Amino acid sequence: MTYRLYLGDRTYFSWSLAAWLMFENFGLAKQRDTTVFAADAKIASSLADLAPARTVPTMVTPEGAIVSDSLAIAEELATRHPEANHWPADPLARATARTLAAEMHSGFPVLRGHWPVNLHHAYSGIEAPQDVRRELDRLELIWSAARQTTGATGAWLTGRYSLADAIFAPMASRLATYGFITGPVGAAYVAAHLADPAFRRWRAMALARNTRLDAFELDHPHAAWPGPTPMTAHAVDTGPGENDVCPYSGDPVTHFIKLDDRAFGFCNAFCRDKTVPDPEAWPAFLAIYHS
Repeated sequence: MTYRLYLGDRTYFSWSLAAWLMFENFGLAKQRDTTVFAADAKIASSLADLAPARTVPTMVTPEGAIVSDSLAIAEELATRHPEANHWPADPLARATARTLAAEMHSGFPVLRGHWPVNLHHAYSGIEAPQDVRRELDRLELIWSAARQTTGATGAWLTGRYSLADAIFAPMASRLATYGFITGPVGAAYVAAHLADPAFRRWRAMALARNTRLDAFELDHPHAAWPGPTPMTAHAVDTGPGENDVCPYSGDPVTHFIKLDDRAFGFCNAFCRDKTVPDPEAWPAFLAIYHS
């Protein structure tokens, strides 16, 4: 059973991140054939054969149904894959998670409309305008209420990672980029998303492609990315590496990185370049690193 998932550029497209996490963090990654459009691609015309889809993310089911809304993708996956536990099993937690996901899907117009996701870097010195502050206060309120209502412990809103968390991941990224802190609950929740290995893989792939659009960049000083500090790796021109086959594809290696004075090989430039920004985010790479 293979789904086709059409996404926008990883650096800037917020709902594409959410849809990707709906597969990646629920054990469905191997059932996904992913196409990622460049940030400046003519997406509507590229999806002409998938009418009425005109935007990303769009999912095409194995039977050919076209699902072109992130919340619809979430519900369809949850219905088709109950074993993946997209929603909490507990009725109180499930209802709470659904309410949170729906509010994120339809709300927060200022944050969503005027402060785009940008995974290149964080900014410093940006003061949250009053209309942003109101939405930040709302986030802190609903995130705190969800945890209190469900008795959640640990990182996630209702105790275990759910579709609500996948849908809020782009918002967490947005707050990290602009330094918008909601409060203690929000700060811890944003940190949990930045530390999530799947989120880190998405960002590493964005950094590998290195797309830059002026419309999404602000004229403010940059700050260090507030997520976990990655291991320091860099690309090198030649090997040999400690491994003969790529950790991701199993194909012979042709491209190399250095990490801790050790060399490792990959089958192509993208496999190499997605590893360099955050080697620790990739379990297949860590397996050879620790072998």
